[in-house]
Amino acid sequence: MEGTKPVNKKLAAALSGGAVLVLALTGCTSDEGNKELDAWAKKVCDAVPAQNAKISAAYVAITKAAKDTTSTPKELQEADSKAFQDLAEGYKARASLISGAGAPPGVENGAKVQQDVVKKLTSLSAAYADLKERVDKLDTKDQGKFASGLKDVSAEMKQVETQRQSAVTALKKLESGDTKKALTSQEGCKQAAEASGAAGATGS
Repeated sequence: MEGTKPVNKKLAAALSGGAVLVLALTGCTSDEGNKELDAWAKKVCDAVPAQNAKISAAYVAITKAAKDTTSTPKELQEADSKAFQDLAEGYKARASLISGAGAPPGVENGAKVQQDVVKKLTSLSAAYADLKERVDKLDTKDQGKFASGLKDVSAEMKQVETQRQSAVTALKKLESGDTKKALTSQEGCKQAAEASGAAGATGS
């Protein structure tokens, strides 16, 4: 099993650092705001804590598996497979949530920015689904083949990280200006921001 551990640690490293996509930047506002925009923000924020919890737990699970020197190839495969599935489902749910909420009312280029976020989150979800399929196909009975396959998965993770960063950038555009004020006034997004801050402190 030793041959797979350095590889899986690289896999975990590729996942660390700002793992959870928070839909609201930290901060509060006392402005009256736009009632229609506030209603949109509520749609977006209500499900965010549960989605972030699922995404965060998946990253933690992968990191834990990487550090567990007693795991067999089969156990490692199962842990990573479930984590990638949870990430795929978590980001797909986030994309569906934002898509269902529609464009933020009264925001310049709101529809374009919203659609860009949905597109990138959907792509990120698909990328994690592909990683799950690749992990599921790894040969756990052959130590050498398993380590080699895990190395390939680690390499693909670097590309997925680029996609994640692109999604983060798109989300930040959605979070700017009046939209940010509306989102940060919602309890769900406040909870997500606080939870993400705590997770960030642990490197998850």
